[in-house]
Amino acid sequence: MTQFEKSEWAQSKFAQNYRDASDIFLPYRGQFIDTAILFYTQWVSLNTQARVLDLGCGDGLFMQALLKSFTPARIRLVDGSQDMLNAAKERLGEQKSIEFMQASFQTLLANDSLNEQYDFIYSSLAIHHLRFDEKKKLYGYIYDHLDAGGCFVHYDVVTPPSERLDRCYMSMWRQWIKGHPATENRRELVGIPEEYKGNQDNMPDTLDSQLKALQEIGFKDVDCYFKYGIFALFGGRK
Repeated sequence: MTQFEKSEWAQSKFAQNYRDASDIFLPYRGQFIDTAILFYTQWVSLNTQARVLDLGCGDGLFMQALLKSFTPARIRLVDGSQDMLNAAKERLGEQKSIEFMQASFQTLLANDSLNEQYDFIYSSLAIHHLRFDEKKKLYGYIYDHLDAGGCFVHYDVVTPPSERLDRCYMSMWRQWIKGHPATENRRELVGIPEEYKGNQDNMPDTLDSQLKALQEIGFKDVDCYFKYGIFALFGGRK
């Protein structure tokens, strides 16, 4: 596991650049978030005392979208980057129901610092920084911190099952960036797929292997809920 403090995400400039350009280089980001919220609607929304956890919350975009339609009783946003948490606080404002917590996955696993159960756990584009055995350990930790009937929805990058598909998906990703209507920085952002491939902090695994891991841990209703190229939304219920 790459120590968070040694990764690019601990650098303020890198975190800022990611926030500024993410809508350009992340294909269908809005649709992934909307689909995740649909699962909250189906499985959690009737629970007026719902507790929600966002692991690797970034700048709080998902929670902002969720709060447009729902009012969970308790929300905790966790991220290893204080810069990301500051951006999330600015986006969401001060609310009694929302807690911000700076912690890496390593810290959570080592100290079990969450110390409570949740009805909905979401994670976005963060867990792929772990090796497969570490992903499984974190998935087990997530399962243990879900209340009965609670669900985990995970939006992340995955490894294609063949080299041919890998080339195809990388081409699709570059074409998405080239075709984005925003013109600022688009030319330099076209290189992001290659940067992603060459970054040793990125350790994605196949979708199939992660679905099987969730099933082995005990998750039910495990499936891929939405996918485009290497980007996938998947998860399950306890």
